[in-house]
Amino acid sequence: MVTFLAGGTGTPKLLAGAADVFPPDTVTVVGNTGDDVELGGLLICPDLDTVLFDRGGVLDRETWWGIAEDTHETNTELFALADAAGLDGGPRYLDPQQQTTGREISRWRRFSGVAEFMAIGDRDRAVHITRTSLLDEGKTLTEATGILADAFDLSVTLLPMSDEPVATMIHTPGRILHFQEYWVARRGEPTVDDVEYRGADEAAPTPSVMDALDAPVVIGPSNPVTSIGPILSLPGVETALSHVPVVVVSPFIEDEVFSGPAASLMRGIGVEPSTTGVAELYPFADAFVLDAADNTKLDRHVVKTNTTIDTEADSKRVANAVADALSEVQ
Repeated sequence: MVTFLAGGTGTPKLLAGAADVFPPDTVTVVGNTGDDVELGGLLICPDLDTVLFDRGGVLDRETWWGIAEDTHETNTELFALADAAGLDGGPRYLDPQQQTTGREISRWRRFSGVAEFMAIGDRDRAVHITRTSLLDEGKTLTEATGILADAFDLSVTLLPMSDEPVATMIHTPGRILHFQEYWVARRGEPTVDDVEYRGADEAAPTPSVMDALDAPVVIGPSNPVTSIGPILSLPGVETALSHVPVVVVSPFIEDEVFSGPAASLMRGIGVEPSTTGVAELYPFADAFVLDAADNTKLDRHVVKTNTTIDTEADSKRVANAVADALSEVQ
């Protein structure tokens, strides 16, 4: 048995061709929910959905977001209505009182759907409607995720990190932005002064997550601040990780990040944006998989390979390196 901590695209890409290395029925994936937003009354869980859609065989692997060949009729009509009514586009936060009322799991991340700032496909939207409806029927996010996983015939076990709200908030000069506004609406352009995992102190990992953290853990080449950081912010998670073998695939080659805003975010929280900085953020890690061109010296076991993941053959190569690293530290 092995548990992957997943957020963004790094860990899902690692899993994409890893079935021969890590048989799916032995894999649990714990997904970040700090990026989740409520948009137009629907709870959207981007990091859970990337795993759900990819392992379900429908992910758009060009974008690693949404469902392949999806239509966007509803999204198009929302913009047409907003234009006809003279309404400004998004992101449009609901007012402060509404941020903390209503559906509890949506606290601090509630946006109006008027001219929605995230492009949600029609089939994709059906998933969000189903998830939100299940929550409103009284299911937990873990239960709703399990039902959706069955619908997509997942062979891995997919778990949200918590059934309680945690929102990743980016502190920028003059404003605090939800991560999705920072990254999707503002394209990661604002200067990052700090990153807050709002609600983490009052939230908790689910019992299923804590059980999963009894197994060896793999952290793929995901953004350590906003993809993995919210999971680590939950009480008890880092302690649990200190008692099991943990292997990390660096999302950097020395000080060059593969993709995304990890460098800006790490700099914003006062950590060097590099493989060295990643190791600082993961003091519990026992081993690292680094790119063959990465000459960073670490005080942990290191396995090297080409860590670029563009194809399933790439992910299988990196997964083999992860398996080698695990064999050295178990």
